[in-house]
Formats: sequence, C-alpha cells, structure tokens
Amino acid sequence: MYAPDLKGFGTNADMPYPYALDDYIAEVKEYIYKNGLKNPSVIAHSFGARIAIKAASEDGGLFNKLVLTGAAGLKPKNTLKKTVRRTVYRIFKRFVPKEKLSRFFSADYNALSAVMKESFKKIVSEHLDDRLKSINNPTLLVFGAKDKETPLYMAKRLNKGIGGSRLLVIENAGHFCFIDKPNKFNMEVKEFLLS
Repeated sequence: MYAPDLKGFGTNADMPYPYALDDYIAEVKEYIYKNGLKNPSVIAHSFGARIAIKAASEDGGLFNKLVLTGAAGLKPKNTLKKTVRRTVYRIFKRFVPKEKLSRFFSADYNALSAVMKESFKKIVSEHLDDRLKSINNPTLLVFGAKDKETPLYMAKRLNKGIGGSRLLVIENAGHFCFIDKPNKFNMEVKEFLLS
C-alpha cells in the first residue's frame, strides 16, 4: 500500500506556485511511475477523489479500481443561504479590509498559506460533473449519511454519472466515514477491492 503526501499536504512542502488540478494529476502520475506501480487501485478521499475523478476520466488505464469517499468535485447546489452570504461578502469586500473578512471563509481555508489559498480557489472552481460519464473503472462510492462537506445529493449524482458504480452510505458517519466507522468502511472496501 502506498500513501503519498501531495504538495502542500502532510509532510510534503508547499508547492512552488498555486497548483491547478492538472498539476496534482501530473504529480500523481509521476509518483506512480517513480514507484513502478502498474494500474493501481485507488482509495481517495474528498480532494484526493477530485484528483482521481479527473485523472480516471482522462486516462482509463491509469487506475484499476476506484474507491471514492466523501468525493469532492461536483458543482454544489446553490442555496438561498449561500447566495445571501456571497452577496454580503461582495458588498463588504469593497469597504472592509481583506483581513477582516476571514469570517466568510472556512477555518480550513483561513489556515492555508497564501500559495495554497490561490491553489484552493483554482481547484474548487473546476467542476467535474461532465467528466463522470468518461469513467469506466469499477467504482465504489462510500459516503457518510451525515456528510455536510459533500452531501448525499453529490453521492447520488456521482453514482448516476459513473456507469456501473456502486454507492454505499454509512449510517451515523460524516465526511470522514473511514474514521467514524472504520470497521464497516474497511470491510466493504476490502471486499470490493478483492472481488
């Protein structure tokens, strides 16, 4: 099993410039090549699933099976709350210093370095909805029933868009369902990968 830390994550250094999704895909391909991996199966969470979705849609032979958990990358629903928040932010940013607008952003975003913030903006603005139909790998989608980051409507869209995919919803689990319910997650993923 291999578990890479991509640029800006874990023990890996910040990227030298704001990465786009394609930069991360190139990094994953380089990692696969350097480690002599042939058609590996991938377990990817959230942002990692975003990378796996785009990479698999471009090169069906890059991976064997895909396990996508809490997968990000789809265009979120536009709610009234989001619309109001975005409008208020756009008004405030004209008159209020940037450093005082941090309450409009998530704690995760606020903790990022400047280069990571620019990378984050590039990546979240790229929606992958139209790429799902190009994925032909056997795919297991695993989502927590209480996931607020990537809600179940996204899981259902992924399941509908990726032909032959299977959706597993884990009850009483959130965005990190593999931590919330590790036994259930591990059992289902192992069965899928070995089948």
